[in-house]
Amino acid sequence: MYKIDPTGNRIEQLRKRSFSELGFRERENLQEWIVNEPSVLGEDLLIIQKEFSGFSDTQERLDILALDKQGSLVLIENKLDDSGRDVTWQSLKYASYCSNLSKDNIRRIFQEYLDKAGRGESANEKLSEFFDDTEYEDINLNKGVTQRIILIAAKFRKEVTSTVLWLLNYKIRIQCFRATPYSMGDDLFLNVEKIIPTQDAEEYMIGMAEKAQDDIDDQAELKHRHIVRREFWTKLIQRMNAKSDLYQNISPGIYAWIGAGTGVRGIGLNFAVSKSYGRAELYIDRGSKEENEFVFDELLGQKDEIESSFGGPLVWERLEARRACRIKAETAGNLYDQEKWDAMQEFMVHSMVKLEQALKGPLQQIGLKLKAISSR
Repeated sequence: MYKIDPTGNRIEQLRKRSFSELGFRERENLQEWIVNEPSVLGEDLLIIQKEFSGFSDTQERLDILALDKQGSLVLIENKLDDSGRDVTWQSLKYASYCSNLSKDNIRRIFQEYLDKAGRGESANEKLSEFFDDTEYEDINLNKGVTQRIILIAAKFRKEVTSTVLWLLNYKIRIQCFRATPYSMGDDLFLNVEKIIPTQDAEEYMIGMAEKAQDDIDDQAELKHRHIVRREFWTKLIQRMNAKSDLYQNISPGIYAWIGAGTGVRGIGLNFAVSKSYGRAELYIDRGSKEENEFVFDELLGQKDEIESSFGGPLVWERLEARRACRIKAETAGNLYDQEKWDAMQEFMVHSMVKLEQALKGPLQQIGLKLKAISSR
């Protein structure tokens, strides 16, 4: 940092100092500077308590407790020349303690702070004033997981900055400010700058944190879907095995479908399930659109006989926009509503048994035709 001399058109370097060599202390000095000038942290903050010890069953003390303009609690931890190794763990504990503070708890804590100052001020009035003259009854404080953490020190250890950056990926609202004293002659100066996240990178890091959390949520949701599907298929296969040998050697999987062969390559008797349906189907995909449509058309030419044997109408899908073709029986249902499982599985198993019987003969004939074609 430099002092500008406009007269001489020169700059003069200030001497970087440490708090300890200047005789400054954490509680008596740095804490009081922030309490009396919280704008040094780059925003409007209302200090509501210092040396806060209102944690149940613990003697721990939070340096400064404040509110921001959104009604979130801001927990400020000050260290002097070194952040220490445990400051992140300490601050996270405090945030967890404070997460349970109600609006009335916060008003009471603030009133105790004002009473100690001895100026006869009302917490309700000061809160209303800070929130742009909003009536106290209409102010929202400490809603949900909105607590914020601010760490202040002259130097942050790598284990602290690494942990803070990692926590940001999980949407923990935490910032690090570097406080550095300087001197020039008898004059002393203080520079406070936010180093994590930096001003330029904050929006980007918030976006990355949201994406990271979305990815985590997606993975958790995917794991949940896999668990539900495996349980659904386990029960369905048990039902199927009681009526047919088709799925005797099929294991429950994690995907939205399971399939068994028909004896003809590329043609399977599949079950499929989703949030909106349960299905038994003949799925045709021999790797060639031309071959798939040949099989489909051969079966379509026997539609009346097949549906008569099946015992009802089927849905015939050429699937023009895709390579495969499909013949299916489908019912409405929801995989994630276990109360619907019995009805869905009963329909799916019954349909598959009838579908296998109805298609067995026609598929044998088609298999012979395909072999004859391939041998030419």
